[in-house]
Amino acid sequence: MSTQKRIEDMKARSAKIMAAGGPKRVEKQHASGKLTARERIEKLLDPGTFVELDRFVAHRCTNFGMDKKELPGEGVVTGYGTVDGRLVYVFAQDFTVEGGSLGEMHAAKIVKVQRLAMKMGAPCVGLNDSGGARIQEAVDALAGYGKIFYENTCASGVIPQISAIMGPSAGGAVYSPALTDFIYMVKKTSMMFITGPQVIKSVTAEEVTSEELGGAMTHNTVSGVAHFAAENDEDCLQQIRHLLSFLPSNNMEEAPVYECTDDPNRMDPELVTLMPDNPNMPYDMKEVIARCVDNGEFYEVHAHYAQNIITCFARFGGQSVGIIANQPKVMAGCLDVNASDKSARFIRFCDAFNIPVVNFVDVPGFLPGTNQEYGGIIRHGAKMLYAYSEATVPKITVITRKAYGGSYLAMCSQDLGADQVFAWPSAEIAVMGPAGAANIIFKNDPNQQEKTDKYVEDFATPYKAAERGFVDIVIEPQETRPRIITALNMLASKREVRPAKKHGNIPL
Repeated sequence: MSTQKRIEDMKARSAKIMAAGGPKRVEKQHASGKLTARERIEKLLDPGTFVELDRFVAHRCTNFGMDKKELPGEGVVTGYGTVDGRLVYVFAQDFTVEGGSLGEMHAAKIVKVQRLAMKMGAPCVGLNDSGGARIQEAVDALAGYGKIFYENTCASGVIPQISAIMGPSAGGAVYSPALTDFIYMVKKTSMMFITGPQVIKSVTAEEVTSEELGGAMTHNTVSGVAHFAAENDEDCLQQIRHLLSFLPSNNMEEAPVYECTDDPNRMDPELVTLMPDNPNMPYDMKEVIARCVDNGEFYEVHAHYAQNIITCFARFGGQSVGIIANQPKVMAGCLDVNASDKSARFIRFCDAFNIPVVNFVDVPGFLPGTNQEYGGIIRHGAKMLYAYSEATVPKITVITRKAYGGSYLAMCSQDLGADQVFAWPSAEIAVMGPAGAANIIFKNDPNQQEKTDKYVEDFATPYKAAERGFVDIVIEPQETRPRIITALNMLASKREVRPAKKHGNIPL
């Protein structure tokens, strides 16, 4: 065969694989509101940068008539390209080929890009759209999942790993996304569950729809399994690009610094008016954040889950930071089981990838009640204490109002390693609410009211903590942005080590 014929043969084989499951299945994919695997990759990566790997890989299963089946690309498209000019590895499961089911060689393709991403120190993005394990391949398929999970775990804290659920993801398939750093789900088209509605009905007699059981909003609001909800495939892929802009490529690098068009010395007198005179009145902490960060822009993580605490990425002076902030509008900003989990995981991600942590504190305490105690608030709250204490990145704390008791510590007090603690004049730092404390101290005193008023006046302030050096500077609210930027610049050379150990034992 001539060289030209061989080239034509290669092109014909390629065209067959590029056609995926064929026009009818591609049409069905589009009709269900989903893009194909290749279309998704093209929208995720910079135009024209995708380099495909393992296009010609084929399964080798001979059971149950599989020897007669050709599965183009083995049901997954893998390779690399760039996002904003930076190297990113990607795999996209192809639902038009055998429902995107995972077999031995399908898994081998994914594992190869996972390993390459680790070698090159580049993020790995998985676009999941699969009916699950390929039953005909039995334990070979299960072994494939196991290998993927192992690589996910090895890569954790070394490179950013992002999963997008863009169709079904059931059974063992859900655990690879669960091991990655962030999970995106697409409203109305994506689902995640261990066992589907039919199995649940047969075992427990519960009746539930797929959407109620494992839809995007279920996992964004109720379970907290997913971190982001997208309107459609295009929105999901654009959001992933946006997220990557805040992150370094690996744990040995810093996040990219962007040109800052917002004056680092900008004061904001409006911050004073955001704080109500009545200490029991709520306000929106998101407004405080927006007025302090570059151009008022921040990207919220877990926006729909445990809304009593805010976790988000933003920039100060062009530098990426992770922000953890109490939200007085929801449950008065109390910490509970879910808020503790949400923030502890976010802190650990930021610490793993050299992203400074900025805390805005207005916390009256841990949420009381039997539900919280039985749910393990002690263990879950301890995760925050652990995460902050373990973190060696720059840590800056701004106390805007209440900071009481254990929750004051849990929001990164100086004792847990905060490098710089600022307090607004409206801050109240104490063992408990001053009125409640006074009622205990002066319980049997004939001048109880008078002494209580004096106690509140003395202790509902930042000055007792400042006298002990637990607050570095009491600042005007309008100064918050320039003070944080100055502190970040000062902390750029921070070096801190922890005792040598294999790993700690976080209270999971």
